[in-house]
Amino acid sequence: MPCHQRENAEWIRARFPVIDLSKINPPGLSRWHHFYMADHYLRFADRTDAGRQLGEKLAGMKLVDPVIYALPRGGVPVAAQVAHMLHAPLDLILVRKIGAPGNPEVALGAIAEGSNRIEMNEHIRQISGATDTFIRRAQAQQLAELDRRKERYLGDRPRENPADRTAIVIDDGLATGATMKAALRALKDQGARRIVVALPVAPESALAALTGLADDIVCLLRARLFRGVGAFYRDFRQLTDEDVIRLMAQFPANGGKAARIISQR
Repeated sequence: MPCHQRENAEWIRARFPVIDLSKINPPGLSRWHHFYMADHYLRFADRTDAGRQLGEKLAGMKLVDPVIYALPRGGVPVAAQVAHMLHAPLDLILVRKIGAPGNPEVALGAIAEGSNRIEMNEHIRQISGATDTFIRRAQAQQLAELDRRKERYLGDRPRENPADRTAIVIDDGLATGATMKAALRALKDQGARRIVVALPVAPESALAALTGLADDIVCLLRARLFRGVGAFYRDFRQLTDEDVIRLMAQFPANGGKAARIISQR
């Protein structure tokens, strides 16, 4: 890595530390637990619980011709519960983050399946020193990974068409919002009539950045103080490809309804 990129990467790490409280042992979490509870009075048992709460909220909106789009992996258990409660079809919207040079956890941008357009964070691009060559290489890598995940998760499953429908886009939470922005632009390009973002938790600052891309934003917990999505879940285990495949199998393609819904466990 060139010297200036190494220096910029060190600056990014200092400014944007990666904090995942979900990996801290319960005794170490206790101080943060009381801090969050005093501020928000809400916590989710797991992604399935978050989906039930979101489903109740969305059901009251009486949305016309909805189709549920999950961001895998974490958004799938949440979205599956919503699809079950709304009797709506479930599909995936595949998006990949492009990490900054020297610090891949910081989102330089994001790209959605079927699109060559990068949702770029220009501020991160400038301070990271990301060159056009770096971006092209990273874009090609993430497009290949999108193709791999599409084949792995969906195979030859027919896809839902969002054109002239209400697209409800769901994840288990929002941090920077880069991947969500890419997903929303992709659905808009495909002709969705109305786009609804539905989230259990997100920082207020990230939600504000979505206002021009979504018709409605439903967020159960708009966090003023945010230290990672996992801090708001008691169970925030990492999901596998097999978890995604199992949950999607419960929902027949093209408008079919799942016979029953089971827990993410």
